[in-house]
Amino acid sequence: ELKLGPFLKHRHHCNGDIRQREVSHLPPDRQRGKNSPPRKKRHSCPFCAKAFGNTSHLKVHLRIHTGEKPYNCEQCNKQFSQKSDLTKHQRIHTGEKPYKCKQCNRGFSQKNSLTVHQRTHTGEKPYECNQCDKRFSQNSHLTTHKRIHTVGNPYECKRCNKRFSQNSHLTAHKRTHSGEKPFECKLCGKCFSQKNHLTKHEPTHTGEKPFECKLCNKRFAHKCNLTIHKRTHTGEKPFECKLCSRAFAHSNNLRRHELKHLEKP
Repeated sequence: ELKLGPFLKHRHHCNGDIRQREVSHLPPDRQRGKNSPPRKKRHSCPFCAKAFGNTSHLKVHLRIHTGEKPYNCEQCNKQFSQKSDLTKHQRIHTGEKPYKCKQCNRGFSQKNSLTVHQRTHTGEKPYECNQCDKRFSQNSHLTTHKRIHTVGNPYECKRCNKRFSQNSHLTAHKRTHSGEKPFECKLCGKCFSQKNHLTKHEPTHTGEKPFECKLCNKRFAHKCNLTIHKRTHTGEKPFECKLCSRAFAHSNNLRRHELKHLEKP
């Protein structure tokens, strides 16, 4: 079987059309022209019969079945089956964030995280529920939503019997009982029970305002504040008082209004 390395060295000594000579130097059963059909995948997995075009891809795939993880993180000893996964993991230790959002300059350690983030600017929601047509920006959010139509909320708190659609939501809820606050701000030492609360708090130190209104260019530190602000342009008032039917753009304004009803004799 022809070895690629020696073949490439030999090709440099050839004259004329390199592409033509590359094909002509191969054995007849391996000659492929520019418009030839894809090469048959000859290397099959003995566990699941999935086929691959070369042995290196098969070797990586086999680790799914064998559990082999040859790549080890020197800082925390976590192991990975692929070198690319180790490279991504190491960014947790180094703080490297090579993927930058062009609109707000926010950095991310993984490309798919940047892709998901960019949807906060574009409003894109490519994942649609086939039962109620509701759309989501992330596939994981769609998966969670589908439980409403099938199994409901499978995760239950043993202390108060409240149920949740995701285990992570149940974990965060349990901290309301335990008082645990594992997420600490490195700048001021303030602790939070949920990571998203810490994320919202951090811009108070940096002054970062990544969310911009496309109509007036006003910027906000949090997406929820941008959503509320947009209602000043659209006139939308989604919160309605059940006692007098008066509508409000912000839920806090509705609460203050309802208190006035309660204070009246």
